[in-house]
Amino acid sequence: MVRGEMRTLVEPGAPGIDDVEPCEHETRDRIITGTVTILPVLCLLIVGWQVWGQWLGWNDILVFAIMYVLTGLGVTVGFHRMLTHRAFKTTPLVRGIFTVLGSAAIEGPVISWVADHRKHHAFSDKPGDPHSPHVDHGSGWRGALRGLAHAHVGWLFLHTNRGRRSRYAPDLLADPVVSAIDRRFVWCVTGGVVAPFFLGWAFGGTLRDGFTGLLWGGVVRVGALHHATYSINSLCHFFGRRRFGTKDESRNLFWLSFFTFGEAWHNNHHAFPTSAAHGMRRWEFDPSAYVIRALERLGLAWDVVRIPRERQERKLA
Repeated sequence: MVRGEMRTLVEPGAPGIDDVEPCEHETRDRIITGTVTILPVLCLLIVGWQVWGQWLGWNDILVFAIMYVLTGLGVTVGFHRMLTHRAFKTTPLVRGIFTVLGSAAIEGPVISWVADHRKHHAFSDKPGDPHSPHVDHGSGWRGALRGLAHAHVGWLFLHTNRGRRSRYAPDLLADPVVSAIDRRFVWCVTGGVVAPFFLGWAFGGTLRDGFTGLLWGGVVRVGALHHATYSINSLCHFFGRRRFGTKDESRNLFWLSFFTFGEAWHNNHHAFPTSAAHGMRRWEFDPSAYVIRALERLGLAWDVVRIPRERQERKLA
């Protein structure tokens, strides 16, 4: 295989019932999903009261920033580029650390996350795509809004197109490190909530600082990171520029790259899914690629997939 070529993880074909992960407790899963989705929004009322009452401290902002960066990179570098697309190889320890950090983002167990995303690439903006804003949502403004709502958050409550783990992620089911963390997802979630409490307590010195750290670095951080990630599914398939010719509606949205650690160079990504860098020009801000480059220089990452300039030029839209 030529280095940088698409590594086909799943043979494309028409989606069917064997494509979909069965859900034994759909009502329970919807309640959990709704709680995780709505709770951060409700906590914004508490945040507003805290800011109004001048109780917001620099320690709260620091806890939020630390947790946002760590868990965000866990999703972008770990879940996405390392596990979903195999953009680089690393040691079991580093693989485990990024997988735990991504799990603490509370976007679902790692293997389910990867299965859904690989299915998205197999059927991008076609029937079978778990979260396309363009399939079966009607036309006009109403259809566009319905599609954006589905791609952003609505698809999380549906189980009719979710990627079957055994089909889309058999490599991760067989990976002892990743599968062990997948089974301990609840522990990772707990750690992602408890850690900001202790960070806030350490920075501020009081229990109140611990609880406000939990609020900002736990609940508010989860909500902010969720909607940044969800915006890739919705906004980056609807707004922005298409630099490369792809068979879907993926687009680059430069301002969103600052909140998603470079993931918003989404048309670049769909043109070259296995590339370790999504930002392919000097000015395309891509912190996730910088982290992978740093790991490589430290000898902790190798076989990093890079796309030669001539390949990029052949695929320009």
